[in-house]
Amino acid sequence: MIKAVLEKSKYITLVAVFSLLAASLVAFILGLIQSVRILIDLFANFGINGTDIIPLIEIMDIFLIATVLLIFAFGLYELFIGDLKLPEWLIIKNLHDLKTKLSSIVIMVMAIIFLKHLVLWEDPQGTLFFGLAVAVVAATLIAFNQTGDKKN
Repeated sequence: MIKAVLEKSKYITLVAVFSLLAASLVAFILGLIQSVRILIDLFANFGINGTDIIPLIEIMDIFLIATVLLIFAFGLYELFIGDLKLPEWLIIKNLHDLKTKLSSIVIMVMAIIFLKHLVLWEDPQGTLFFGLAVAVVAATLIAFNQTGDKKN
C-alpha cells in the first residue's frame, strides 16, 4: 500500500507544472504588452534618446524568464510524469539535463542584465564589479555543467 501511495505521489508535481505554466503564460503576456508599449514609444520618439535600446534589452529579459519557467515546467513533467513530444534539444532525461538547461538560461539572463548596465554606463566601477560577478557566476555554472553527474 505504501508503495502504491508513493508511486501515485509523483502526480503532486503537477501542481508545480501547472503553476509554472501559468507563471510562464503571464510572463509571456507581460512581455507582449511591454513590447507593444515600447514599440509605440520607439516610433513616437524615434532617434530622440540615445538609450532607446534599453527597453528592448528589458524585453529580452522578460521573455527569457518566461522561457525558463516554461522549460522548468516541461522538465518537471518529463522527470516525474512522462515523456512529451518536444524538440530533441529540449528533452530532459535526468536532473542534470534540467540543471544544465536552466543554468544556461540563467547565464543568458545575467548577460542581458549586464548589457543593460553597460549601455546605461552610470557607474563604471560598479559596472566593472557587476561584470566580474556575472563572469564568476557564469564560469561556476559552466564548470558545474561540465563536471556534474550526468546520470542523476
